[in-house]
Amino acid sequence: MTLTVRQLALATLDRQLLLERRRLDVADAVRRVGALQAQTPASPYLALWNRVRDFAPEDLDAAFTDRRIVKATLMRITLHAVHAEDYAPYHAAMLGTLRASRLHDRRFTSTGLTPVDADALLPELAGFLSRPRTGAEVEEKVTGRFGEHAHRVWWALRTYAPIHHAPAGGPWSFTQRNAYLAAPMAPGSAPQDSAAGVRRLLLAHLRAFGPASAQDFARFTLLGRPVITQALRELGDQVVRVAGPGRAALFDLVDSTVPAEDTPAPPRLLPMWDSTLLAHAVPGRVLPQEYRPSVVRRNGDMLPCLLVDGQVAGVWRAADGGLELTAFRTLTKAEWRGLTEEAEKLSALLADRDPAVYRRYGHWWDKGLPGVESRVVKG
Repeated sequence: MTLTVRQLALATLDRQLLLERRRLDVADAVRRVGALQAQTPASPYLALWNRVRDFAPEDLDAAFTDRRIVKATLMRITLHAVHAEDYAPYHAAMLGTLRASRLHDRRFTSTGLTPVDADALLPELAGFLSRPRTGAEVEEKVTGRFGEHAHRVWWALRTYAPIHHAPAGGPWSFTQRNAYLAAPMAPGSAPQDSAAGVRRLLLAHLRAFGPASAQDFARFTLLGRPVITQALRELGDQVVRVAGPGRAALFDLVDSTVPAEDTPAPPRLLPMWDSTLLAHAVPGRVLPQEYRPSVVRRNGDMLPCLLVDGQVAGVWRAADGGLELTAFRTLTKAEWRGLTEEAEKLSALLADRDPAVYRRYGHWWDKGLPGVESRVVKG
């Protein structure tokens, strides 16, 4: 059977828990969906609100505090929230990419220092970050010996060293003034194997976003094709090829299923940079190509989106004590009703945490969006 475009979109939505909210522990939910984009503190919370039945933000607060879920620089060299047990193998998979992104960058090479100089600081950094420290404290204590270059050395280290962001308070556990902690190592544990980490990450990607192509996995991680090809070969019969609508080869787990073509997809209000929109090669599965310039801004900002029948149909933002929903196309009364119900619930959640969530990104609306209709919904 050849999968249709619709079925591929439904498969992703199903595996991302966006066809039906599930009653799950937050750590289990994060593992189920692979990883949550976390460069904006609110996004993991809103991502789980879309996916977990009766989601309580306090549960995610506690999971971050207890370090059952950790926030760190991983895929695409950006911040993700992942299950604590997945961090070490994911970091091992990404380490080469993370190191190269900084140690081969002119901002580091212009200092005259070498990768050996930076790596030599890792043991001292791990010791210093046995408790939460600010970046300024690290620069002064660990990299201060490099004088004017201290900031650039820390810029490199904080990307590839095994460290987590530490909860620092605020409505979403983390603030713009970051704090850092060394990633814990089990006593006597050996360093994680990179190839094994790539295999684990690839299996997680297929479980969360499959069926997927090698190009999809490369986009989601920024790993190179030779590494991905090797992982696919080493996984053997754990992964199978499936037929899809395009020319790219699709892969999936042997026991995975795909929803039927006529499966309904409920409305959702996705957070900024939701992983569902970032897990596949352009144009993606749920973001129509004609809307991409409006949703993905030139600097890479990805606006919070409205999902209607499994496809992006507009954007939303906090406004006037509620949420402003902007549709890119004409919606039916039933579609507006579904979005309104979701917006009322989300507005009520935000009222207790951060009614003006994503306020710093409002300038994109001020510059104009091609909406055909906007409505303000209050909780």
